[in-house]
Amino acid sequence: MANTDIRGVTRAPAAQIWVPLIALWILWGSTYLGMAVMGRAVPPLLGNGIRFGIAALVLGVTLVILRGPGALAITRAQFRSMAIMGVALLSVGIGTISMAERYVPSGVVALIVAVMPLWIVIFRLVAGERPAVLTLIGVALGMGGLALMLLPGGTEPVAGTDHDVVFWSIAVLVSSFCWAFFSWRSARYAFPKNPLVTTTYEMLIAAAVLIVVGTLTGDRLHLEQIEAGTLWAAGFLVFASVAGYSSYTWLLRNAPLSLVSTYAYVNPVVAVFLGWLIISEAITRDVLVGLVVVVGGVLLVVSGERRQ
Repeated sequence: MANTDIRGVTRAPAAQIWVPLIALWILWGSTYLGMAVMGRAVPPLLGNGIRFGIAALVLGVTLVILRGPGALAITRAQFRSMAIMGVALLSVGIGTISMAERYVPSGVVALIVAVMPLWIVIFRLVAGERPAVLTLIGVALGMGGLALMLLPGGTEPVAGTDHDVVFWSIAVLVSSFCWAFFSWRSARYAFPKNPLVTTTYEMLIAAAVLIVVGTLTGDRLHLEQIEAGTLWAAGFLVFASVAGYSSYTWLLRNAPLSLVSTYAYVNPVVAVFLGWLIISEAITRDVLVGLVVVVGGVLLVVSGERRQ
C-alpha cells in the first residue's frame, strides 16, 4: 500500500529523500550569503531576476538537448499552476528576502524564514491531519529557538535604522507565510511530470516578474561596481537556483511536507555561520543558544516524521 499524506502525495523511500533534502539544506542556506554579497553591487530585484533567467535558460537548454524540444511542452493548466508558484515562491519570497538583506543581516533573515514549518503544521491541523507528537514538539522547540535568536536589541542594521530592520523583518515573515501556503497548496495544482520542466518555467516566470518590477521601481545595473566577488556570488546563485529549486520541487511531490520544511530550520545554521565567516556578521549569545535549540527541533521533527 502506498504511503501517502493528507495532500495525496505518495512518499518516496527514505534513501531517495535524503540526498536532495541535504542538498537543499546546504545550498539554500548558502544563498542568503550569496544574495547579500551580490546585493552590494547589483540591485536586488533586478539581480535575482537575471540569475533566475540564466538558471532557467541553462536548465531549459539542457532539457531540450537531452530530451528534444517536446520536453518543454506544457498545457495551459500547467502554465497557470507554474505561474502561481513562480510568483509566490520566487518573485515574492526571494524578492522580499533580497530586498530585506539591504538592512537586515543575512543570518537573521534566514532565522525569520525559519517560521515556515510552523505555518505548515497549522495548515495540516486545519486540514484535519494529526502530525506526530514529536513533530509538534520539534516545531515548538524550533520556534522557541527562533525567539531566542530574535530577542530585541540583538540585531545591528546592515544599513538604515532600527525601524528599517523591523519593517523588513515583518516583510520577510509575511513572505514566509506566502511560501508555506502555496507549497501546501501545490499538491492541488497541475504540473508537468518532469520536475525539472516545472523548475524551468517557474524560474523563467519569476525572472520576468522580478526584472519588470525592478526596472519599474528604478533598479539599474552599474557595471563599474561589479567585482570578482559579485561574479562568484552570482554564479553560485545560478547553480543553487537550478540544483536547490529542482530538489525542492521533487521533494514537494515525494516527501512529507513537514520533513521538506525542515530546510527552514537548517538554513539559518548555515546562513549564520557563513555570514560570520565571510562578511563578519555578528553572532550574539542569543543566536548561539537559539541555533542549538533549533537544531534540536529539527531532529525531533525528522524523528517524528520517520516514526509516523
